[in-house]
Amino acid sequence: MKNEQSQLKLAVLIDADNTQAKIIEGLLAEVAKYGVASVKRIYGDWTNTNLRSWKDKLLEFAIQPVQQFSYTSGKNSTDSAMIIDAMDLLYTESLDGFCVVSSDSDFTRLAARLREDGKLVLGFGQRKTPKPFVAACDKFIYTEILREDEEEKEKESKAEKDAPSRVQQSDLRTDRRMRALLESAVEDAADEFGWAYLGAVGTYIANRQPEFDPRNYGFRKLGDLIKASGLFEIDERASPTDSGKQVYLRLKPRGR
Repeated sequence: MKNEQSQLKLAVLIDADNTQAKIIEGLLAEVAKYGVASVKRIYGDWTNTNLRSWKDKLLEFAIQPVQQFSYTSGKNSTDSAMIIDAMDLLYTESLDGFCVVSSDSDFTRLAARLREDGKLVLGFGQRKTPKPFVAACDKFIYTEILREDEEEKEKESKAEKDAPSRVQQSDLRTDRRMRALLESAVEDAADEFGWAYLGAVGTYIANRQPEFDPRNYGFRKLGDLIKASGLFEIDERASPTDSGKQVYLRLKPRGR
């Protein structure tokens, strides 16, 4: 996906009321995996002191703030402004996709409408994001994994390396939903001998469960998660096009 979509033009629309400023660096790094952030806008009431943490980030990352006053107490007028702008951009700009950053279910219909027009829709929000919004996106990334604190990342990385792999494997084996997803993905992509190419498995999982991300389970890549699960036989084959390796996997016989 990264190579094929590296030049996609994307609009990044951020709901400041539902997004923490500390994830912005990780967020934009994630967006860069899919394409170029041609439009970067953030919506909120900038007279509100609650958004103070965002103000330094706006200049640093060249994000355009859009003022939206809270006309009615208890109502979020930011959502309407974002939706109107998204539709304006859809019809006036030559964009390939939209990144909608919010944990609010009000954007469910927007995501669906953008996809109906053939646009890539990437959603970013907290784990509490309602399922309908998650399912309406092509891909949904939980913002908890996009932390800015490098110290925290280093601690987690060290803990992951130090933790016995059998503990991680045990956790994955007892996660019935994850196990079923992995097994069905491999079965769907398998050839007549039961072997499935890892890339095809990843595509199936992304289509089936937009919020899936191996980092949610403590792994950087899908291949690392699959190896740690202990559910599959792994075969690394020489690539016919370059010096790298292609990973194939198949289900282990029951009882092994």
